[in-house]
Amino acid sequence: MNLAAALMPVMRRLDPETAHNLSLRALRLGLAGRDATPDDPILATPAFGRLLKNPIGLAAGFDKNAAALTALGRLGFGFVEAGTVTPRPQPGNPRPRLFRLEEDAAVINRMGFNNAGLEVFLANLRRAGRTTAAVGANVGINKEGADPERDYPALVNALSPHADYLTINISSPNTPGLRDLQSEARLTAILSAITTDKPVFVKIAPDLSPEGLEAVISVALARSIAGLIISNTTLARPDTLRSPRKTETGGLSGAPLFGPSTAMLARAHQLCGGKLTLIGAGGISTPEQALAKILAGASLVQLYTGFAYGGPALIPALKSGLAALLRARGFSSLAQAVGAGA
Repeated sequence: MNLAAALMPVMRRLDPETAHNLSLRALRLGLAGRDATPDDPILATPAFGRLLKNPIGLAAGFDKNAAALTALGRLGFGFVEAGTVTPRPQPGNPRPRLFRLEEDAAVINRMGFNNAGLEVFLANLRRAGRTTAAVGANVGINKEGADPERDYPALVNALSPHADYLTINISSPNTPGLRDLQSEARLTAILSAITTDKPVFVKIAPDLSPEGLEAVISVALARSIAGLIISNTTLARPDTLRSPRKTETGGLSGAPLFGPSTAMLARAHQLCGGKLTLIGAGGISTPEQALAKILAGASLVQLYTGFAYGGPALIPALKSGLAALLRARGFSSLAQAVGAGA
């Protein structure tokens, strides 16, 4: 981990997308090291048909093409979600499209599902060495020529044999019309066409109305979906933002997303009555924030912006801190804490 920590200040001086690509290359070369510290047993979490060593996951968007799964699995994550992958390769939106808001511990991106397509993703997934971390595949649709009712099921069918779970991404703000798929009718049509024996999750936007959230949960329960990831990035721009980059177009992630995404998570937990597995994402960079997501109803949590800023050293710090917090609250297992504060 020492080399990775030494490189972080250098990466922060580079263009964000260049730094991201170099990080992936460093991971593939084994330069990020590994977390060799045994996980505290209190963090063990059943999910995706297996027992995860901890509930800390990496969100989709970091490893879009499943190119560094083996290396990421060595960093101490309980699970790693690759993607978003689309049926055909696409370049995404013009650069620059990724912006640091350092004053706000946030990021704005308008990447536009840039990825190498299903064939490359699938080859990388097959090639990846198995680690103790579970692997998820996040799937989306191309900007042009998409048929959601055709494309999502085809992606799920192709990837199911090689992933522990699948995520249906209908909430990125950077593909025109994608968020319209969160409507009850469109989501029902997509999920009705999917057949797999692997757990399926739906990733939703924090900008959904209360009625929209109720509709998504109703469809998920009716279609026997495993759970929801709450949430994707937001189009909102809080008045508290200080960075001169705050006016950039795209989805905002990081610290400003913590409050709204956690409130939505708690509401979803109440609405689904424990019948869905909820994965909390948005603004996590401390053990206290991870615990807050769990108390709000999350069985698992995911990082992205916090990992981008904190680097690999953040993972062991989160795990040890979360274990200590759980014990300090009188919990003997993570499962006891899920939803305890909702």
